[in-house]
Amino acid sequence: MMTRSIRGRFLLVSVTSVLVALLLASLVLISLFTRSLEARIDQELTSHVNNLAGSLRFAADGTLELPDRPIDRRFEEAYGGLYWQVEDDGKAQRLRSASLWDYALPLPGDEQETGAVHRYRLPGPEGHDLIVQERKITFAAPGGARAIRIAAAMDASVVDQASRGFAMDLIPYMSALAAFLIAASLAQLTFGLKPIASVSQALDRIRERKAERMTGPFPAELQGVVNAVNQLLDAQTKLFEKARSRAADLAHGLKTPLTVLSNDAATLRERGETDIADELAHLASVMQAHVNHELARSRIVGNAAMRQSDADLGVSIARLVRTLKRTPQGEALHWDIAIPEGTTVALDPQDLSELLGNLMENASKWSRTTVSVRATQDAGTTRLVIEDDGPGVDPADLKTMRERGKRLDLTTQGTGIGLAIVSDIAEVYGLGLTIENVDTGGLRVSLTF
Repeated sequence: MMTRSIRGRFLLVSVTSVLVALLLASLVLISLFTRSLEARIDQELTSHVNNLAGSLRFAADGTLELPDRPIDRRFEEAYGGLYWQVEDDGKAQRLRSASLWDYALPLPGDEQETGAVHRYRLPGPEGHDLIVQERKITFAAPGGARAIRIAAAMDASVVDQASRGFAMDLIPYMSALAAFLIAASLAQLTFGLKPIASVSQALDRIRERKAERMTGPFPAELQGVVNAVNQLLDAQTKLFEKARSRAADLAHGLKTPLTVLSNDAATLRERGETDIADELAHLASVMQAHVNHELARSRIVGNAAMRQSDADLGVSIARLVRTLKRTPQGEALHWDIAIPEGTTVALDPQDLSELLGNLMENASKWSRTTVSVRATQDAGTTRLVIEDDGPGVDPADLKTMRERGKRLDLTTQGTGIGLAIVSDIAEVYGLGLTIENVDTGGLRVSLTF
């Protein structure tokens, strides 16, 4: 969602700000244009009033006479949009431009200061609004001085049409400016947020186990976050190592008392107290299995994200095979290994060794002639299959053989915790683990990474 993204929020604010700013700027420009146009109209009307005043004549009987020639040809066009009107209240005489035709301007009858220009908005011909300027001027006429009212008017629709035209002309330019400003904001945003990518890349390196801490040049604004993350990683590592060390110390600390208890059981058996000896030996065996299990678990990471690095499957298996070949069982076996070079899995190398060590040791223990270890890769998934050609397992025991301390053959040396550890590691890393009998004989263990 856009509101959950820093980039989206900046973009939303930027687009909104640009659009609002350009809208307000457009309104201001239209207003300035309208005021400028009205000022020019006022100047033109003032000029017409002055020209009319200079053209008026008085007859011998004191009546007003029309100008000899039209001041502006537009005054001759009926309802042409430009009008004049002269009124002599003393003689009750009114002169009008031909453009007014049969219409008279309804000039207000209020008292006016002589020489002052008055501006009105009055109804005009055909229902149009007019911008009107009126001026009262005192003339020397036969029979004495007289005050004459002179008015010039223009259709106000000229202003409205010009303002609308200016607004329409402004739209494409403002749209282009908006597109440019938004693009500039996007460029600024991309450049400004680019340093955040370095933090994300550093975290990816930690997640991929290519680094243990966030390193590299970071923006000063993010350095505090980087320091906090590094402190958290350091504290987590120390806490994990401390927990593993304490578990290991506890397990090792119990080994000596258990050894003594086993020796005491042997001594009692030599004295003929076999019942007590068997019971003590059983308790010691159970406790030893529990200690071994916890000791092995203490070496497993708490979760997959805490692994130190990814592991090379081929390298780990080759190392284990070399070790098992030195044992009496492993030395006599044929090891069929087929692992694609460079196959890595998202397991801690130590945990992978623990996992494969238990499985391959069991395979070598029960196999007659051959142990097969093969890996295949498909769509990012790695599948490892370990097979032996031993006797296999009773189908009824397949579901219970992963339980801690569960031993299906007490004549073979072991604690019965190997598959339990394998199950623990598989659970931590979310691995697919299946155990099944092979039709030709033997046991097959499949791991899906």
